[in-house]
Amino acid sequence: MNLNGLETRTKVEFSPDFSADALTINDLSVQGAGLQRVSNFLDRVRNLAGSSWHARVESSSNFPTGAGIASSAAAFAALSLAASRAIGLELDEAALSRLARTGSGSACRSIPGGFVEWHSGTCDEDSFATSIASPEHWSLVDHVAIVRAVHKPVGSTEGHRLANTSPLQAARVADTARRLDICRKAILDRDFAALAGIIELDSNLMHAVMMTSQPALFYWEPASVALMKTIPLWRQEGLQAAYTLDAGPNVHVITPLEHSAAVQERLRAFPGVKNVLVAPVGGPAHWVEDQPA
Repeated sequence: MNLNGLETRTKVEFSPDFSADALTINDLSVQGAGLQRVSNFLDRVRNLAGSSWHARVESSSNFPTGAGIASSAAAFAALSLAASRAIGLELDEAALSRLARTGSGSACRSIPGGFVEWHSGTCDEDSFATSIASPEHWSLVDHVAIVRAVHKPVGSTEGHRLANTSPLQAARVADTARRLDICRKAILDRDFAALAGIIELDSNLMHAVMMTSQPALFYWEPASVALMKTIPLWRQEGLQAAYTLDAGPNVHVITPLEHSAAVQERLRAFPGVKNVLVAPVGGPAHWVEDQPA
């Protein structure tokens, strides 16, 4: 489910006059590993275009980065579109999705709009994302309960590297196709009960793997756990809401539009919740003309 209103804007300029790549995020210059990761990605773009020009990248987001809200996905989706256009490439949606995936796996899902599925594939050519339903298909709203906005100490990339050290990872991967089928059907059927059950299970499984990795990763905060225990009780009361967490402590609470106001009210009053970001289903990554990054 891509989000509307929580966005990353990125501007890229290539020039033969630049002696090295430069990166600013939210008006702050980035050096070291962050710049190197972007330069490595730009190398792939340069190879596609047959160019050796360096680039200046300016990026900004209106939500916390590195806090488990898919900031890398948004960043590399935006960078894929901006960099490819800036260097003169005209890539279709599948090619953009494949390119974004090489920067951050989940970024491939941020290229198409609405409800999106990432096809596992067997190679680069067939591992990309497609939309399975438009934003208008189902009026769901994501409420991101911010319990900790600072940059998480261990990033998602490092977490992925540790996953296979968990004895639970093999079982999680083996069951993926079944869970995906249930989730896809729930979205296409607009079956909220089925969706709630499967996204909560999937989130719990991912965090169980992280907590049993070597070394263990514990992203949850006390408020994260309290919300995960409370939200199923809200459903028992008739309030349609379901939780899921990325690799971080902040809790995404999904609900149909008609229940959004009640969910917002409860989340804003919930102990430990510092802020609530609200986003309906959004469209695809897109080009914005003559706008600042």
